[in-house]
Amino acid sequence: MAQSEIKLGFHEMDLDNRLLKAIAKLKWLEPTLIQEKAIPLALEGKDILARAKTGSGKTAAYAIPLIEKILRGKIAGDIDSEGGVRVLVLVPSKELAEQATRNLKELASCCVREIVVVDVSNSPLSAAQRSLKVEKPDVVVGTPSKLLAQLQNKNLSLKESMETLVVDEADLLFSYGYEDDIKTLLSYLPQIYQSFLMSATLSEDVLSLRSLILHNPAILKLEESDLPEESRLSQFHIKCSLEDKFLLIYSLLKLGLVQGKSLLFVNDIDRCYKLKLFLEQFSIKSCVLNSELPENTRCHVVEEFNRGIYDYIIATDEASSLQSVREARKKKKTHGKRKRDKEYGVARGIDFKGVENVINFDFPPSPDSYVHRVGRTARGVECGAALTFVCPIEEKLLSAVETRLSTEHGCDGESTGPAVKPYIFKMAEIEGFRYRVMDALRAVTKTSIREARLKEIRYEMLNSERLKVHFEDNPRDLQVLRHDKVLQPGRVQPHLKHIPSYLVPHKLREPGSTPVAMGDGPPTKLVKRSKGRGGKQTHRNRKDPLKSFSIRAK
Repeated sequence: MAQSEIKLGFHEMDLDNRLLKAIAKLKWLEPTLIQEKAIPLALEGKDILARAKTGSGKTAAYAIPLIEKILRGKIAGDIDSEGGVRVLVLVPSKELAEQATRNLKELASCCVREIVVVDVSNSPLSAAQRSLKVEKPDVVVGTPSKLLAQLQNKNLSLKESMETLVVDEADLLFSYGYEDDIKTLLSYLPQIYQSFLMSATLSEDVLSLRSLILHNPAILKLEESDLPEESRLSQFHIKCSLEDKFLLIYSLLKLGLVQGKSLLFVNDIDRCYKLKLFLEQFSIKSCVLNSELPENTRCHVVEEFNRGIYDYIIATDEASSLQSVREARKKKKTHGKRKRDKEYGVARGIDFKGVENVINFDFPPSPDSYVHRVGRTARGVECGAALTFVCPIEEKLLSAVETRLSTEHGCDGESTGPAVKPYIFKMAEIEGFRYRVMDALRAVTKTSIREARLKEIRYEMLNSERLKVHFEDNPRDLQVLRHDKVLQPGRVQPHLKHIPSYLVPHKLREPGSTPVAMGDGPPTKLVKRSKGRGGKQTHRNRKDPLKSFSIRAK
């Protein structure tokens, strides 16, 4: 669909003043492309199939017309306070459910008495049941399995009241194993309703879902790149061995070559804790995010990261790995294994705010996974950088990513070289750090990783369950709860926190100066070397009897 020459603003969309006020509070000056195209069509009552890149504003593209329609219905008297649920929003993960709920509430902040939003994904069945009965929501958000449980227990009824169905991140729903849940859930819906299908890709699963829920939809396949332009997003790769990945990440962080809020992606949970324990050896604090942690912990980690409490999150991108999905399905049949949350997802949908760097410590298993990971930075009008470590066995994956990105940009006929450029980095200059890195890696054993996983789970379960009521009554205590604590304090070697000046590469030194020791923050200013020390040392050497002693011939 071609873009209109006249760009519509929010004030030209005939929106309620309360909704416009909420948009102004969010400091949204003008709609994004997907919002400009989708909102008028949605207000006309049309079904919509929209494909738009990560970070393009898809959530607001369906949230704004939903709220506007409910407000119009209540003003006209078509909807009363006991009217039931008008909108159902399906999302693939609990993290995305929490985010969508927050966005809907922000847009309804100036009309909270008229519009109630409830998320049933982040609460036990009984608690969600109470919320549905007491709050009497207009909008219900949840994953297919959680919503189906509420429908089957007759805590939620949609046949008489529901007007709109939204399926967000549709291409992930089937990959998360929700195919049967969705088909069963559709039997609880009325025969006629408006539907929105929002997706970053139009996969075969999305097209099959389209035939189930859409009726003569308007298709918005926006011709825009999945990733921001090169002026806003810098993409680099470093070819290295598996062992050198740890040497590189240590050097980049401790030398201040990577600064600001960063997401470090790995492919499995053991790697997640191995990297965290490794960084702890050098007093580099970080949080972990994976499917074994309780949902409340995961949401709190993301929230605190967005507030600037933490600089580094080590995220396990399990959902994007086909191998991880297969392993998760196999483990359902086994006993004695730690339970993983199948509704966990971090590379897609989650709105990490202010991410300056994405580091693929482990190479993504597919080009789509690469796009979704890197899409966590340079969102909106912000700029960012992505750095990917590439082992020899992963070079084919890098070629696949390059093919995907070059095909995407090929329409303009301009060739600007590879999209993921090589990062000029001389390994010889950091070779002096290798003994430190190897020393730290020897301390991170399989046993220590297993102990760290168990300790982290026990600690976070305590915070998530026993203290949940306490945190509701004492929200300030929740604000000071930290997730970047040291998991193995007895094994951390304090001397590794600082970098001796003689190990710092010469290019990072100014003439006649030496960097002082580096702590937890960015590199401190360079200071002049003391001239008196060398003279004293020379004077001391002259009087050293072991150096001035000589044997005289007799």
